[in-house]
Amino acid sequence: MSTTAVLQVPTTQVTNSFETLAGRLQTRTARVGVLGLGYVGLPLAMACADAGFRATGFDINPERVDGLVNGVSEITDVHSRRVMQALHEGKFAATTDFSALPDMDVLIICVPTPLRKSRDPDLTFVLSAAEEVAAHLRPGQLVILESTTYPGSTEDIVLPRLQAHGLKVGEDFFLAYSPERVDPGNARFKTENIAKIVAGVTPRCRRLAASLYSQVVGGVMEVSNTRVAEMVKLLENTFRAVNIALVNELAQMCKHMDIDVWEVIDAAATKPFGFMPFFPGPGLGGHCIPVDPIYLQWKATIDGFVPELIHLADKINRGMPRYVVMRVMEILSEAGRPLSRTWIHVLGVAYKKDVCDTRESPALEVIKLLRERGATVSYSDPFVDSITIGDELLESKRPTPQLLELCHLALILTDHSGFDYEEITRQAPLVFDTRNATRGIEASNLRRL
Repeated sequence: MSTTAVLQVPTTQVTNSFETLAGRLQTRTARVGVLGLGYVGLPLAMACADAGFRATGFDINPERVDGLVNGVSEITDVHSRRVMQALHEGKFAATTDFSALPDMDVLIICVPTPLRKSRDPDLTFVLSAAEEVAAHLRPGQLVILESTTYPGSTEDIVLPRLQAHGLKVGEDFFLAYSPERVDPGNARFKTENIAKIVAGVTPRCRRLAASLYSQVVGGVMEVSNTRVAEMVKLLENTFRAVNIALVNELAQMCKHMDIDVWEVIDAAATKPFGFMPFFPGPGLGGHCIPVDPIYLQWKATIDGFVPELIHLADKINRGMPRYVVMRVMEILSEAGRPLSRTWIHVLGVAYKKDVCDTRESPALEVIKLLRERGATVSYSDPFVDSITIGDELLESKRPTPQLLELCHLALILTDHSGFDYEEITRQAPLVFDTRNATRGIEASNLRRL
């Protein structure tokens, strides 16, 4: 709809709750509470503090809260110095005590929305947060859901719980939806300079939410209702998932035809219109791209519409770890070595470069499949100290020249910028690069996806 700079209070009669909260938002005296201090919630709390609001983070993880209270951040995108400064200035606090929720003027829910083992949406964390907010809700508060979910969740799941004790939305309290748009590890785009999509259950709800975000981030676009805003987020990540599936299939096709897929993509990217480069890899990872399209697929199917393209894209992307293992077996076979008598050293287990997040990381599935086929597997990751595969704990090892010389194959699954790829290629007997991290390096022992 429009980009909002400042909240315009209607000239018609409004409730005291709306007028009071509108004034506090405009003067930045409103207290902002953020539920969930992960990779979405903590950067948002810091952005609110930087904008002049007093922000309080709520989390059920006492170790995370204790760290933040002492100025220690476990989120890559938020440096501990930034947390310490906000604490010192009295602009940020962290707590596990949800009885402080009534002290907040704004409550923003930033909790995970994973999939169940059955690959159905798991809204356990959203439901728990909504119940906690409902138990402490008072007149005059604005509640915003940022967690990614399927269309209808804000009004069908969150709203009834908030109105259960007699308060009325749009008059006594206000409810909005604004999907998170965080890209962990992205040095160019941060919470502060990414435009926000904002929708409210009522126009007043939308105006209040837009007023807050317009003072915290680079721009605000208001849309007509929460279902539109919820669908916007799912479109963004489904777009990425489908296009990644396309290049993943193209990579397999190019291998079959003896064509360099990376050269194809580079050449196609010179076209200034009608093409956007996406890149193949060992599979999808992270909390959003592998998960969000399934939320949309599930909701559409429930409503009687079968999204065939989303289903096919998910099938291709989920099949990439097995394809990687198949390629590993082919490379080893060419060297006369069976997988069952091979030591494979994996480089990178996080789902993307230069982050510590392993959620849905395809590297974990690749390691599991390799071990099931008898391979000995070790790994290096400067951001991930340990992982659990099955019942076994694996710890990261430094990729020393001696280690690389002794392993039979170095498998690059995450292209962390801290790895010395020339050294890896020079020392390891065989190298299989699934990320094109060795771009520009030519070696007889090097194979690419």
